[in-house]
Amino acid sequence: MKNFTLLLITFNLFFCFSQEKKMNSGDKKFDGYAYIDAIKTYERVANKGYKSESLFKKLGDSYYFNSEFEGAAKWYGELFAMNPSPEAEYFYRYAQSLKSIGQIDKANKILDEFNAKNKNDSRGILYKKDQNYLDQIKANSGRYKIEDAGINSKYSDYGSFLHDNKIYFASARDTGNFSKRKHKWTGEYFTNIYNSDLDKNGLPSKVNKIKSDLNSRFHESSPVFTKDGKTVYFTRNNFIDGKKGKDANQVTLVKIYKATLENGKWTHITPLPFTSNNYSTAHPALSPDDKTMYFASDMPGSVGQSDIYKVSVNGENFGPPQNLGKAINTEGKETFPYVTNENEIYFSSDGHPGLGGLDVFVGQIDNNGAISDIQNLGNDINSPQDDFAYIIDPISRKGYFSSNKDGGLGSDDIYSFLETRRLKCLQELEGIITDAQTGETLPDSKVTLYENMEIKNSVTADFQGKYSFSVECGKTYYVRAEKPEYSTKEVSITIPKTTGKTNLPIALERSICKVAVGDDLGKCFGIKMIYFDLDKSNIRTEAAIDLEKILVVLNDYPKMKLDIRSHTDSRASQQYNEALSDRRAKSTIQWLIKNGVDKNRLTGRGYGETELVNGCSDGVNCTEEEHQANRRSEFIITKL
Repeated sequence: MKNFTLLLITFNLFFCFSQEKKMNSGDKKFDGYAYIDAIKTYERVANKGYKSESLFKKLGDSYYFNSEFEGAAKWYGELFAMNPSPEAEYFYRYAQSLKSIGQIDKANKILDEFNAKNKNDSRGILYKKDQNYLDQIKANSGRYKIEDAGINSKYSDYGSFLHDNKIYFASARDTGNFSKRKHKWTGEYFTNIYNSDLDKNGLPSKVNKIKSDLNSRFHESSPVFTKDGKTVYFTRNNFIDGKKGKDANQVTLVKIYKATLENGKWTHITPLPFTSNNYSTAHPALSPDDKTMYFASDMPGSVGQSDIYKVSVNGENFGPPQNLGKAINTEGKETFPYVTNENEIYFSSDGHPGLGGLDVFVGQIDNNGAISDIQNLGNDINSPQDDFAYIIDPISRKGYFSSNKDGGLGSDDIYSFLETRRLKCLQELEGIITDAQTGETLPDSKVTLYENMEIKNSVTADFQGKYSFSVECGKTYYVRAEKPEYSTKEVSITIPKTTGKTNLPIALERSICKVAVGDDLGKCFGIKMIYFDLDKSNIRTEAAIDLEKILVVLNDYPKMKLDIRSHTDSRASQQYNEALSDRRAKSTIQWLIKNGVDKNRLTGRGYGETELVNGCSDGVNCTEEEHQANRRSEFIITKL
């Protein structure tokens, strides 16, 4: 590939559910139900001095997901005081909460620990390039039909731009006996700008050299026209009004020039104000709205041999050049930018992992101008040689690129292509929102999709509890499900790198429990067993935490009565199990009475192994999990 010019084209093309949320929280299907706010219960228990990681996580999350960061910071602080190293996600949530209340230094310290604990999280570090880049190139290949563009010669032909039903490009053909090119171009003439009319099928006809002052005795290339066709920007050797400009080493570099159309002639040819004799600027490209120019340069402040920059364009005025940053620029060469109205930037690079020489890559431009998700276009376009000057019409998916790959007519050739499959791997993320306890679907749940903690989309689950999002392959998302009377839940999911569907069901736990006479109050709080030391009936600390939850509810509902039942598995003798379970039931009742509950509101006894929930009776070989299901405590509501 020649180190002077390549052309960018900008196509000026324009592209020409809400579902009303249903609320059922006010409906009561049966009389005599109570609605228990579990979160308030947890907080009362915690404020009495009881501590557990699960308790603090639930409290912190309940505030965090409601954007009440002061409360979230309080309870996450309690979590970290109890366990300085919980799951990585809690480092991030705690840091975000601290930032929101102004504790920036402490938040940064927590974020440092988050980065060290979870090095692959894109929120904590810059996007880490895939070490298996050859697999990515392979996956991105086989997507093009490629042909000779029909305008090539035995000389160097490269770059292309479509304007006024013509294709413009640079060529070293038929330029006379001027001085030979230096450096890599030794043996070829200087390039000038040529064009060719396109027929109704987009096929070129006779090639013509532009007869205007745009062409000089030196190199010209990379023309790009504004939408109205009245302004053209192009690359030329530092040569104006018959004089060559030189840097401190007496080398004539290249600059971006501007010309305006007056009475059918290109006039007022001038270098752009940010150019210099002391560094090169080349390969101009315009955004679809003509308000931003992208270009390549090695000006001071560049990361590598050449970087991609942008400047704002406002009529005759240009803003200061801005380097696009290390997300795209490397210590090598990045050059030949091209931007579409789909916020994609195509460019060539020998610094990003490729097949050799310059390869063509594409990245995504976000609303703030940052570049991400850079991918190699695959081995249809790219080769072990130099591949560059890629342009594409986002609608027809037709375009051109240049290459000095083997098999061409000249040292550089222009190829036309049709993209038959989009590079973006398309995935649908879907799932069903259910009740964690009953398995029933939860219609009208709010489901929100996050990427890097920014909301990407939000939907309401349908009447079957189903949701779906269109997502990109290979990315990590967070899906948050919310519904009144349930605890908000957030789940991380990494999308596969192949087109298809990814299933992510989410089960929500009730935060407000609906109970009736005959129900087990313990299920509101996930109490499966009040734990005692082996062969003992003394209340342990962790058992007291659960009993505090029951106590809070009994105090809130003074007419509520409970029958407390203790069960064992079938191991040990039936007589022993019945006696032990009875002592434990009575210890539970005594604890509640000691803490203020009227004894007339409580009944209970031990059932031993007489009410097994499965077939694990004497002599039956069962797993520990199956035996555990039989060891349980129940708090049956007998009156409300």
